[in-house]
Order: sequence, then C-alpha cells, then structure tokens
Amino acid sequence: MAYVFGPVLSRRLGLSLGVDLTPPKTCTYDCLYCQVGRTTRITAEPYPFVPAAEVIQELEKKLRQVTPDFITISGSGEPTLHSQIDQIIGYVKNRTGFKVALLTNGSLLWRKEVMERVLRADLIMPTFSTAIEETYRAIHNPHPDLTLELLTKGLKSLRQAFRGELMIEVMLLRGFNDRDEEISALRSAIGDIGPDRIQLNTVVRPPSDRRAVALDRKTLEDIKNGFGPSGEIIAEVRRKGREQRFDTLFSQILEMVKRRPVRAADVSSALGVSLRRVNKLLRTLEKRGSIHSKEHGSETYYVA
Repeated sequence: MAYVFGPVLSRRLGLSLGVDLTPPKTCTYDCLYCQVGRTTRITAEPYPFVPAAEVIQELEKKLRQVTPDFITISGSGEPTLHSQIDQIIGYVKNRTGFKVALLTNGSLLWRKEVMERVLRADLIMPTFSTAIEETYRAIHNPHPDLTLELLTKGLKSLRQAFRGELMIEVMLLRGFNDRDEEISALRSAIGDIGPDRIQLNTVVRPPSDRRAVALDRKTLEDIKNGFGPSGEIIAEVRRKGREQRFDTLFSQILEMVKRRPVRAADVSSALGVSLRRVNKLLRTLEKRGSIHSKEHGSETYYVA
C-alpha cells in the first residue's frame, strides 16, 4: 500500500493504523530530532499531494483486515500540508466508526482554512517545544514564512474551536530547551494554550541530526513535576498484539520500517508474533538488503 501503513504499536495510541498524506520528506520543518530523516522539500503551502480517493480505497481494504484503536494521520511529513485532509477525516468519521488522531507540528494551524479541515478529529497532538524564537528556529529549522508567534496563535485558535482532546507534545533536547529559563517560558506559554494533556518526549529513535540528544529519566521527571497533573512522560508500551489477517509478515514489517525505525520488540507487539519469530524475519530481511540495523543508545533499531 502506498498511503496506509501498519498497524504499529504506538506509545500513545495503542494499535495505530497510519495514514501518510505527503511524499517523503515534505514538511514545513526540518527538525533536528526527526526519525524520518532530513526534509528534502520544505514548504508552507498546502497542496493535494496524494489523491484522497486512493487513500480512502486503501483504508477500506485495510480496515477489512485490522481493528485499530486509532486511525492516525501522520507519516513522512507534515499532514496538514495536504489540502484535502478533511476528506480523509470525513470518510473515517462518517463511514467507519473508528477514532481519528492527528499528529502534527502545528505550524499551519494559524491559517483558518487549515484548522477547519482538522476539527472533526478525535485527538490532535501538535508539537510545542519552546517559547523562545531563537530556540524554535534552532530545533525546527522552519520554512522562512513560519514563526513561533504564528505557531502559538494557531494553537490558541485550535483550543478555542476544537471539541476533541488536545494533547501537546514537548520534544526535549539536551542543550537546546532543557534550561530553567526555557522550561519556565514553556510552562507559561502552554498554560495560556490550555491543552488537556502535556506529553514530555525526548529522542528515542535515531534522529536526523546527531546534535539531537536525549534527556535522562531524572531530568524528565524533574521537568514533568513542574507541569503539574496534566504533564506526563511518554513511556514505552509493552502489550501483546492482536491476531490480525496480514498479506504477509514480511510486507507488514517493511511497511513499519519504511515509516520509522523499529525494534524487534515493537514489531512483535504490533503484529502479535513471537519475538523469536520476529528476530528470524528481521535477520532474513537484513540478509536480503531490504533493511539494516542501527544502534542507538543501548537499543538496536531496524531501518529501511
């Protein structure tokens, strides 16, 4: 499938069926921490990058095979760049009964037409990692037309108009946005936005830039405590996968690996296949040259 991938086990969404609406790597940002890689096409102008009708056809086929917790619009770039994203969300809400989650960097939500396209989602998770313009530009390398002020404006507008759950993700990087003055400004700005939850994240999978370095657990805990009861650290999920009908295990693994680096345990949990069998499949794919392994921290990840 070209646009639908997974299901994959998400740390936040359980079993998530992904929808990818932009060619890799088309985005409004070129973030240091991005697990997909460096942005090759940076733009701030929405466009129908892939045919909405074909995306819907793929969803119809896949949903006869799997039962996800969420249909998650995310993928290889910034999904709100797709000018027909509302058609995809509308199909899911009108025809399937599944919940829709949107993972977005939030950079275009200040545009009224963009915000209105996503209001029927059940859960929106924008990124807001700093309240200081210099740090914003250093971490995200945004399109020249985009600013922290516009990002903040868009998130405040979304909070007023959106009736679903709003969870802000804060991506924390050592030496960039972990200083006391950064955290203080961030708490104040997020308080003004008023999300339902604040999720603190750090570099888990191999980033596109080696300067993106993870915070340790104690530092994350200290920062979390300052956000009060709405703050949480995103933890790794361990859960047995559900039995599903898949075309082949090889193709399912390749779909997962193509979108993001995965560990053997991630594949095992998402596909409901024993870790022993997954390791055998991964070794076979590596021998074929379809994937290769990459060490990050103390973990082994597999990438396309």
